[in-house]
Amino acid sequence: MGDRSFGAYLLLALLPLRGIDVVSRLHQGRRFNRRNAKRIGPSQWLAPWSKPPKRPKYLTEEEWATVPETRLVRIIRVCVQEKGFRTQELWISTTLLDPIAYPAERIAQLYRRRWDMELCFRDLKTTMGMEELRCRTPAMVHKELLAFLVAHNFMRCLIAQAASAHQVCRTRLSFKGAVDAARSFHQAMRLARSPGQVHRLQRRLLEILALDLIPLRPGRYEPRAVKRRPKPFSRLTKPRHLYREVPHRGKRIQKKPGRKPRLS
Repeated sequence: MGDRSFGAYLLLALLPLRGIDVVSRLHQGRRFNRRNAKRIGPSQWLAPWSKPPKRPKYLTEEEWATVPETRLVRIIRVCVQEKGFRTQELWISTTLLDPIAYPAERIAQLYRRRWDMELCFRDLKTTMGMEELRCRTPAMVHKELLAFLVAHNFMRCLIAQAASAHQVCRTRLSFKGAVDAARSFHQAMRLARSPGQVHRLQRRLLEILALDLIPLRPGRYEPRAVKRRPKPFSRLTKPRHLYREVPHRGKRIQKKPGRKPRLS
């Protein structure tokens, strides 16, 4: 499930060959012609898509040869009637072709959950600090990204354990609260003297996570705005040992008192 970039022909044609179905918004470069499509229900059609004429650079000749020449894609039109939503109409493209096994209403509800992916990106970049990477070489940047993903998956597994043990909804558990609780329990679990004490601390940690529930806010409006404000400091454009800060930066310069000019 993804945004418009996942609605390209190559993804819709290649992913089903690996047993993966796709639900995405209709790509902005794709013009949907209803004359060439078959209507299978209210506001949904089956449209035949053709293979692009040119091979993209990121595919080899062997990979390009495995791309099917045509692909049936189901197009669903969804009207959004909620206040505060910027989009009033959604055009969804999917490889789930059966309208009985996969009703249009269920697919629309599934796509509405795509925003949870954006919240996961926020947890990675803002909560865990992946917004600014520290490494400078491509190999080390790759390792740093993997370390963040491993830590993120660990926290998600911890949240899933707490939700399963205490019968609460997993999506209502706070990720920031889980990170803070895991950090506070880390030292105590590391200094535990017996496995039984570690298990007791782990059960207490899961109980605390289950109690930290996010309020149920269906249809919440999420503005696209940057919360982080830039700091009023100049950038470090020189090596640290060569950089010298200007003495009067940030301070008000007081003028020396002088003589007033005489009026002639």
